Amino acid sequence: MKRGHAAEPSPSPRKSPAEERLGALVHSQSPDVLLEVAGNPALTEDLALALLARRDLPRGLVEALVKNASVMKSRPVINAVARHPKTPRFIALPLLRHLYVFELMQVALLPGTPADLKMAAEENIVMRLEQVSSGERLALARRASTRVAAALLLDPETRVIVAALDNPFLTEAWIVKTLMNEKAPQAFVDGVCRHSKWAVRREVQMALLRNDKTPLARVLYFAQMLPTHVLKDTLRHSRLGASVKMYLFKELEQRAAKNAPSPGDHGTAG
Repeated sequence: MKRGHAAEPSPSPRKSPAEERLGALVHSQSPDVLLEVAGNPALTEDLALALLARRDLPRGLVEALVKNASVMKSRPVINAVARHPKTPRFIALPLLRHLYVFELMQVALLPGTPADLKMAAEENIVMRLEQVSSGERLALARRASTRVAAALLLDPETRVIVAALDNPFLTEAWIVKTLMNEKAPQAFVDGVCRHSKWAVRREVQMALLRNDKTPLARVLYFAQMLPTHVLKDTLRHSRLGASVKMYLFKELEQRAAKNAPSPGDHGTAG
């Protein structure tokens, strides 16, 4: 059997004259030239992406590009258009429905993404969570933006909840809001009770004392941490069992008796 020489890499396909011309024009500084390039049916995916890599695009260019069917079949181009700062909202918002979950995550995390676009991206992710695999939900819990991490606090899997609690974008407000949700799973409540960051926050402790799923040992511990007036107000709006609340009200009475001045403290006549 003959030993042949190593196969040489096949040469890249030769560009057509139209492509060569467009390749030079995508770097033009003329708005009219760029608008012509965006609408040209000979525009390729690579050239469209090179165009979208520019941040100085003239007004109307994105609209012209979106009308160019030859490039808008490309997922990378759709993704780049949705994320471009010059893309008008009426174009970007509908495009979000065509992005994959992790592409949406990148839109939501992109610095400078307008608030309404970020919220729409997050809502799109949350709506799809039931169709997302366990491993993907775990990755989202670790890396996604605030609202997505907050939604995953209600996940049926404990490991996803634990990862969401450690998400760097999660805020105390969302922890408290989720604790006030009657559908909050036991795994979430237990996770907050044990969490080194969240369990020491007063607002979180108050929310835990309003949640009927908080373990008794932690109820007693957090009750000791709160000032009397805070504990009293918290218990008025608590879903804890009647017997537990009764015990805590007795604890409050004992505190009051302990702190009450004794008769001898009023002083004696001189």
